[in-house]
Amino acid sequence: MADGSAGGSRDRPGTGHPAGEANGVPGGEANGVPGAAFWEDEDLDPATLRVYQLRVTHPTDSAEQLAARAALTAAEVARAEDRLSHLGLLQPSPGGGWVAVSPESAAESLLAPLEQEVFEQRIAMAATREQLLALSGDYVEARSLRSARSSIEVVEGIDNIRAVIDDLARTCAESLDALVPGGGQSDTAIRAATPLDLELLARGIRVRSLFQHSARRHRGTVQYVRTIQAAGARVRSAGVLPSRMQIYDRACAVLPLDPARSAAGAALIRDPGVLTFLCRIFDHTWAEGSEFTEEEGTAPGEPPAGLEREVLLLLAGGLTNDDIAARLGISQRSVSRVAAQLMTRLGAANRFQAGVLAARNGWLA
Repeated sequence: MADGSAGGSRDRPGTGHPAGEANGVPGGEANGVPGAAFWEDEDLDPATLRVYQLRVTHPTDSAEQLAARAALTAAEVARAEDRLSHLGLLQPSPGGGWVAVSPESAAESLLAPLEQEVFEQRIAMAATREQLLALSGDYVEARSLRSARSSIEVVEGIDNIRAVIDDLARTCAESLDALVPGGGQSDTAIRAATPLDLELLARGIRVRSLFQHSARRHRGTVQYVRTIQAAGARVRSAGVLPSRMQIYDRACAVLPLDPARSAAGAALIRDPGVLTFLCRIFDHTWAEGSEFTEEEGTAPGEPPAGLEREVLLLLAGGLTNDDIAARLGISQRSVSRVAAQLMTRLGAANRFQAGVLAARNGWLA
C-alpha cells in the first residue's frame, strides 16, 4: 500500500468584476475581447432578438420605423442595437443606420483575438514545462548524492513524506513490499494509495501488501484490496505487524519515525545490512500470513485460526484487552467478543482455565 494524498478551487478568469466592466476595461470588454462581458452577463432578451431579425430584413429602416414594426419604443430599439453592435451582429452602414452580420461572421470576428491569446498562452506553457523538465536530471543527481552521503535519511512533514513516496513509486522498477498495520485503513489513506498502487501494477511492478486480520472486517479496506488484487497485487493478513513499512526494489525501506504518528516523519533506509534485516522481517511475516480473502472461522472442535488464534495467544500471554486491541488494530469490544467465543468453545469459566484447556488441546503450539 503506497501512501500519498489536496484540493482547492480556482477562480475563472474574467470574473469578479461588475457587469459592463471587466479587467478594468469599460464598455463591456473582457480579456481584450469586445462584447465578451455582454455575452457573459445574460442571454439576449426577446426584444434584442426581434430587433436583430428586423435589421436583417429591413436594413434601411430608421430606429423609429423599426420600433413601430417591433412594437417597441425608440429607446428600446437603440439599446438593443447597442448590444448587438458590441457582439458584432450589427455594423454601422456607410450610408447611416446598421447592417446585420451573420452569426458566423460575428463569432469569427469576436473570438479571433481570444483564440490568439489562448494559442500564445499554450506556447508559453509548453516552454515553461520544457524548462522545468530540463531540471529532472539535476534533481535525480542531487538525490543520489544525498543518498550516497547518508544511508539513513530523515524526512519530516506529511507533504515532504508524500513527495518522497511519490518519487519512490515513480522510480520503482521491480517490487514493492508493504506492511500495513492498524486494521481498517482510513478513507484518506485508501484514496491516496489506490492510484499509486494501480500505476505500479500497470507497469508490471510486483506488489505485496500485508494487513492485519482485523482489516478483513473493514468495508473500505476490503474494497481497496479487491481493486488492487484485480490488477495483480498479492495481499495477505497476519495477526500482529511490527510497524508500518514499505520496501521499494529491496533497495530502500520507508519506516515511520514514530509508529503511533506515521505522519510526523519517516526514515528512508538504504544501508545494505539494515535493508537485509528488514527484508527478512517482511519475508517471515509474509510466510506466516494467510490470504486476505481466505474465510475466517473454524469448524467446531478445530483449533482457532486467524484473528481468534492471535487473541488466544495474547490472552495466554497475560495481556489485557486494551493491550490486545492495540496490537491487533481492533476495538476492545471486539477483543471481548472473541475472548468470550473462545471461552465458550473451551468450556472455560475464566481466562486462566481457558489458557489451561487451550494448552491441553494443543491450541497454543
